[in-house]
Amino acid sequence: MIWSKFNRLTLWLVVLALLPALAGCIRYSFTGTNIDPTVKTYSVQTFQNTASNGPSFLSQRFTEEFKDYFQRNTSLKLVPRDGDLQFEGQIVAYDFAPAAIQSTNGIDQAGVNRLTMQVRVRFTNTKDPKQDFEQTFQSYGDFPATQDIARINNDPVSLRRITTNIITDTFNKSVANW
Repeated sequence: MIWSKFNRLTLWLVVLALLPALAGCIRYSFTGTNIDPTVKTYSVQTFQNTASNGPSFLSQRFTEEFKDYFQRNTSLKLVPRDGDLQFEGQIVAYDFAPAAIQSTNGIDQAGVNRLTMQVRVRFTNTKDPKQDFEQTFQSYGDFPATQDIARINNDPVSLRRITTNIITDTFNKSVANW
């Protein structure tokens, strides 16, 4: 069958007319987010440290890392309060305990210590309240027994691994819908 110029032109016009309609149906992000286009802002209240231990800077550092992660991975604007997406919560546990016991010359001692952190997060989506949740997220890191808690607290890389896991899990639950 031979396509006339008129038929090809008509086909292209139909395709061009349908493109805007199809583009409006597709929502995709390279970060895996699934954010409603009406959501423009987010707010993060300071995560208070209600755990009985933990470094004094933990609350501020966790909150700032939380804000930074969302700024890097979404196009949402951070506002001081009342964002379309709202995050708040507490650091409820910060525990350092032996994770693996080893026996040396009949003496039991820690071979590995584990730092476990738990954060309770309340998420409010003002555009879609069905997505609201309150959940405790947990992460841990294992450290040689020769490394004490004071040294780990002063090493931002060690602590950042644990906090990043919690923040990533919160991100996935709130905006990636995993």
